[in-house]
Amino acid sequence: MSYICAMKFHPALLLIILSSFMFLSESCMTRKDISYFQDISDSASVQTITRDFEAIIQPGDIISVFVSSLSKEASSFFNSVDESGDQVVANTYLVDASGTIELPLIGQVQVNGLTTQLAKQAIKDKLQQYLVNPTVNVRIRNFKITVLGEVKTPGVYTIPNEKITLVEALGLAGDLTIFGKRMDVLVIRESQNERKFFKVDLRSKEFFESEFYYLQSNDIVYVEPGKGKIASADSWYRILPIVFSGLSTIALFLRFGTVL
Repeated sequence: MSYICAMKFHPALLLIILSSFMFLSESCMTRKDISYFQDISDSASVQTITRDFEAIIQPGDIISVFVSSLSKEASSFFNSVDESGDQVVANTYLVDASGTIELPLIGQVQVNGLTTQLAKQAIKDKLQQYLVNPTVNVRIRNFKITVLGEVKTPGVYTIPNEKITLVEALGLAGDLTIFGKRMDVLVIRESQNERKFFKVDLRSKEFFESEFYYLQSNDIVYVEPGKGKIASADSWYRILPIVFSGLSTIALFLRFGTVL
């Protein structure tokens, strides 16, 4: 019993305990730091949706174009056949640096800056002279976003339906870690030879009205680590030598039965 009491008050143990308290106090976070949408009242709240989203085609995109008409033989000229040879599938095209794709017969079609609906109409208009009542389906095949920083599973995510919100993207990445800064989520977007940087505050419902609420293809989302992460990492490096020193001293005591 006297041995245990002596150990409890050994300076090495006291240093470890005090350092641990410092570590915890510096890395603690408040509800204000980690809660989303804090300005939504407890009672029922309604916000009018003022913007919708349609994906915009840009250079570097891979788009698929499927053509059909009253004449299957004529429309098959614009499509491909799968490996089994049993099914007709869409042709895929890379949008070049000038924003165009080149289709059989009709040649180049400018699609840069168009939604898939507008691109479909542009191709359909050019097909009128070759097909009777043509129908066109256009899809962006490489719609993807990148999520980095303080999230559980950072990575590149392909979005099959060409539409995703910032909240959904963070959900795909497993949500922010406890250390992620909710008030400074960075969205990086490249469009029309310019790169935009925008900070989003997830603590406020106002970001629902932002142009960055819906993500465009190739957007990058970066979640910056907060002061809690930085403080905890700094504290850990400061107390690590003390911890190892204290544990080494205790190990010697236990091995040789020395009581100071």
